[in-house]
Amino acid sequence: MGASSIWHWIILLVVVVLLFGSGRISSVMADVAKGIKSFKKGMAEDDEEPAKKSDGTATIEHQASASEKTETQSTKAG
Repeated sequence: MGASSIWHWIILLVVVVLLFGSGRISSVMADVAKGIKSFKKGMAEDDEEPAKKSDGTATIEHQASASEKTETQSTKAG
């Protein structure tokens, strides 16, 4: 008799249902499903953005750091 016995799993399932209640378990599973759908939708949106260019090229946006901005401003001023 090991931990893989069917009776161990049945007792464990009954204890979990008694502790959390069937309504709580179903709401947690619904939240997990919503999270998975949201993740898949986000991944699909990320894949579509580079493909929107008609000429087949993708642009990369660059944000300058604070030191780069001050260097650029000082070279323009002087």
